[in-house]
Amino acid sequence: MVELRKRKAPAEAAPAPPTKKSVGKAAASKTNDSGAEKKSAAANGSSSSKGAVVVGSAITLDGFGGEIETNGGEKTTLKKLVEESKGGVVLFTYPKASTPGCTTQVCLFRDQFTPLTSTGFSIYGLSRDSPKSNTTFKTKQNLPYTLLCDPSATLIGAIGFKKAPSGTTRGVFVVDKEGKVLAAEPGGPAATVEVVSKLINEGGAVVEHTATENVDDAAEGSKVEQEIEEGKPVSEAGEPTAEANGTAEEKKEDVAQAEVAADVADSAKIIDDIPPV
Repeated sequence: MVELRKRKAPAEAAPAPPTKKSVGKAAASKTNDSGAEKKSAAANGSSSSKGAVVVGSAITLDGFGGEIETNGGEKTTLKKLVEESKGGVVLFTYPKASTPGCTTQVCLFRDQFTPLTSTGFSIYGLSRDSPKSNTTFKTKQNLPYTLLCDPSATLIGAIGFKKAPSGTTRGVFVVDKEGKVLAAEPGGPAATVEVVSKLINEGGAVVEHTATENVDDAAEGSKVEQEIEEGKPVSEAGEPTAEANGTAEEKKEDVAQAEVAADVADSAKIIDDIPPV
């Protein structure tokens, strides 16, 4: 008998490697997608990089800074606050409720509340504190405006005042009804009020970073806070000079030193509140 052998089926041909052209298209597509995602993130303020907002430019209010909460427990957004305002929104940031420098700041805004809101701006304090802490703060200081709670620092970060690892830079941010950024700068308690006052007096014009003293004060305050965290005594970090003789220039220095001392006290209180590891 003749034995019939079954022929093996021919092996399937391997798929042809992609051409350089198709690889280039795929890479370009991925790059474009990545760029689109970054643009989207920047548009809604989810970017964590400082300086995400530019004074004089317009921001997309829809989704900007995410959701926050009022001291009364109501969920809200920057877009909603702007829509409810007559002329725009003022947000001043502070590191921690009921600390000396922050108390000075909220009381200055309280005392100037009527002239600062005369052109339709709505004023809000903004911090990472809980609704309970901010409600206590608001009640004790008899504040006529709402305090906003942003524990995740989504809005604080979006306006450029988030400080690593979990702090908040004292400053002020102003946006009008159309989403145009009128002011965004750090500063001491008095300096943040002066920025808004200047804005009101100039009829809502953009406030540039001309107040270098305010920025320098904020930078010095940050340096002092860092020294405290490194274990240096408060007196070494923020002790005032003994050269004041009543001149206008030296009085300015005294005010700046007082604001730095307030920030030092705030930082010391924050550090004391951190539970031991």
